[in-house]
Amino acid sequence: MRSIKIGVLGLGNVGAGVLRILREHSQTLEQRVSARIEVKRVLVRDLSRAREIETPEGLLTTDPSEVLEDPEIAVVVELIGGTTTAKQFVERALAAGKHVVTANKALLAEHGDALFQRAQECGRELLFEGAVAGGIPVLRAIRHGLASDRVQRLCGIVNGTSNYVLDKMTREGLAYAEAVAQAQAAGYAEADPSLDVGGVDAAHKLALLASLSFGKRVTLDSIFVEGIESIRAYDLAVAKDLGYVVRSLAIASRGADDRLQLRVHPVLLPHDHVLAGVHGAYNAVLVESEALGRSMYYGQGAGMMPTGVAVTSDIMDVARTILANTAGQASTAEDTAPPQVTRMASVVGASPDTLQHANYLCVHVAHVSGVLGRVATVLGAHGVSIAKMRQDHPEGASHARMVIVTEVVSEAAMAAAITELERGDDCVEATVRIRFMEPEG
Repeated sequence: MRSIKIGVLGLGNVGAGVLRILREHSQTLEQRVSARIEVKRVLVRDLSRAREIETPEGLLTTDPSEVLEDPEIAVVVELIGGTTTAKQFVERALAAGKHVVTANKALLAEHGDALFQRAQECGRELLFEGAVAGGIPVLRAIRHGLASDRVQRLCGIVNGTSNYVLDKMTREGLAYAEAVAQAQAAGYAEADPSLDVGGVDAAHKLALLASLSFGKRVTLDSIFVEGIESIRAYDLAVAKDLGYVVRSLAIASRGADDRLQLRVHPVLLPHDHVLAGVHGAYNAVLVESEALGRSMYYGQGAGMMPTGVAVTSDIMDVARTILANTAGQASTAEDTAPPQVTRMASVVGASPDTLQHANYLCVHVAHVSGVLGRVATVLGAHGVSIAKMRQDHPEGASHARMVIVTEVVSEAAMAAAITELERGDDCVEATVRIRFMEPEG
């Protein structure tokens, strides 16, 4: 039986998961691919470091050339993360005639156009199923399963850290800092969780999802991003009283003029919405397409084994391509070639100011006479109508929390009203704003 040799860059959690799957499922993989997939070299920084998985003597190396320049290695698996060294290694691998599999969403979101073009020039594949939503095969579903359909909208929970934090705050009443600390202790959040809770990680993933779904090259600067850092357990408790759950969603939709709305931000979902029931660090992506209608992809969005499954599936796809062409060239057929975003027009995102939402506001004001009238006057001056209002006074505090649910209003009007509210001397803290999910067709 033919052997296809691979080299792995990085042996962190995901790298260990890939090696474990290749080892423990070797017989099944051989049957499905009709070839042995053999790991020849694994690049690490420190040979003496303790690993999640035992490795045979001679497998590990600290010299990238032993992976990138070995003529026997046909596939390089990039799992080191980051965007600088990873980009250099991927470029070197492609130039050396190797196919590449990666789970690096930041790398592809920032440099994907150049790397896909380089892969095309070299006649090699660059696959990245593990870069979005861990082991959920959502990219594969969009790329192949929905290839004959036209995606109109997608929205989902694609960052497990933010979802874990919001879920803990909602179901256990934890403060934000405590929920983040628990996420870190559970291994769902980095020591510096800012990319996750700030929405940037989800924006990287949305860029890839939207590029595949809409056939346009999506860059980070076309995505509106808002994190969850300002949300408190109080806001989530009020949302629950109103019949809603807060989730941080990545949303992309096609407008009537074919322009895309791209955004990542917290959203108030009705408690019976399908995404409201996604708990912990799980991910879910809801896709709406013209022919199929709604389809949802749900599962573990991160971790050693879930992401390892996605990466290994890509390795298997490349192995099949190599076997199908005795010269080892990637097929140029559109159904098997990697998505060449360099052929796509860059997206011109529609301004978020054109969106309209109902909103939850928590305005923190001094407990003085006339403050309610001022708040109502400011909102009215900007065309913001009040649907509901309640006010309470935190124990021991000198200020009031004024909770307001607005009618549907434009982003521009709502932002201007909040800016004017916060200019007042009676406003003692930043206003918390959470958008309600717009009605779905």
